[in-house]
Amino acid sequence: MKKAHDKALPQRRRGAEKSRAEKTEDAAKGVLCVSSAPLRLCGEEFSTRLIRWHKRHGRHDLPWQNTTDPYRVWLSEIMLQQTQVTTVTPYYLRFLERFPQLADLAAAPVEDVMALWSGLGYYARARNLHAAAHTVMAQHGGKFPRDPSVIAQLPGIGRSTANSIATFCFGAHAPILDGNVKRVLCRAFGIEGFPGSGAVEKRLWSLAEELMPKRHGAIYNQAQMDLGAMACARTKPRCEACPLDDICVARSTGRTAELPQARPHREVPLRHATLLVLLHGDRVLLETRPPAGIWGGLQSLPELPEGADAQEWAKRNFACRVIAVSPAPTFVHTFSHFKLHIAPLRVLVEPSLHAMETGQHWFSLDALAAAALPAPVRRILQQAASTEGIGHHERQDRNRGE
Repeated sequence: MKKAHDKALPQRRRGAEKSRAEKTEDAAKGVLCVSSAPLRLCGEEFSTRLIRWHKRHGRHDLPWQNTTDPYRVWLSEIMLQQTQVTTVTPYYLRFLERFPQLADLAAAPVEDVMALWSGLGYYARARNLHAAAHTVMAQHGGKFPRDPSVIAQLPGIGRSTANSIATFCFGAHAPILDGNVKRVLCRAFGIEGFPGSGAVEKRLWSLAEELMPKRHGAIYNQAQMDLGAMACARTKPRCEACPLDDICVARSTGRTAELPQARPHREVPLRHATLLVLLHGDRVLLETRPPAGIWGGLQSLPELPEGADAQEWAKRNFACRVIAVSPAPTFVHTFSHFKLHIAPLRVLVEPSLHAMETGQHWFSLDALAAAALPAPVRRILQQAASTEGIGHHERQDRNRGE
């Protein structure tokens, strides 16, 4: 018996010391890294570990936590899309101070909403937030819907956000799949492929549903998000602080830097825009952008058409006499799908008495703090407010040979 036992031991060791390829194959079959048990038997352990970790190490005092008010939770979920907590917090607090209830948001002009959102980026979120508030008031009697599938029909709300709201506010049994959760699952189970692709995302949803515990769903969902933000970070993950350390495929195969896999490389297009800084004394002319497209609904500087003469075009479109035109420092602003090379032109003008076009307004440079401005436009106007600031940047550009 002893000899047979000794002969079997090396074989068991070989079975325990799986190759990287075997572990990845196990993950593809829904098997945890160091266990031969199917996923359906390990899901409870997975959620238990995360809930236990969150109790000791998770975030418990964020402004939107410790509430079941769907308006406040919804607002935080929208603001936190592709935006870090430290950036969101002051915006969230200011927003609630101005619009403490969903009815207040629905009754406000969209311009006021955009002004409070100015600088937070991804401005379609603000427009959709305002539209969704109108929908809740008009179609649901001012009461936020409880069913995740109904919540997901509101403007700007997808499946994961709807499930998150329903879980935190109404005790729904609904998995989430935001960026942090995708990263945790891809690493823990060795999921190959870009998580934003349809096939991989479908697989991740199936996995998230399997792992969703029957109890403590809100705590579990928060634990996943906190783990992705605090330990399983995109770069420099703190694997030693992770409750999944011993069952993580990426950790055991040395692939934490590879998983989740990045979006397939594609060339980011570079576009060009010339913006006119039309100045009359301490006032600047701004115009409201169309609702759709970049900076939709925000106040912005007029854009000079390609090939047009700045002096002639300004005179024809803004009822003014041009006194002088001079270039301001150029820079590149990066959007999610392209880069924009911005070349501002500082145009000193004398407005005429003719009526201005709808959407055009003169603003005092000292009163732009509350205006709904895109971040690049605000940067240009801050320079315009100080002739010394513009001159300093021009000297730097010349020194660099630009």
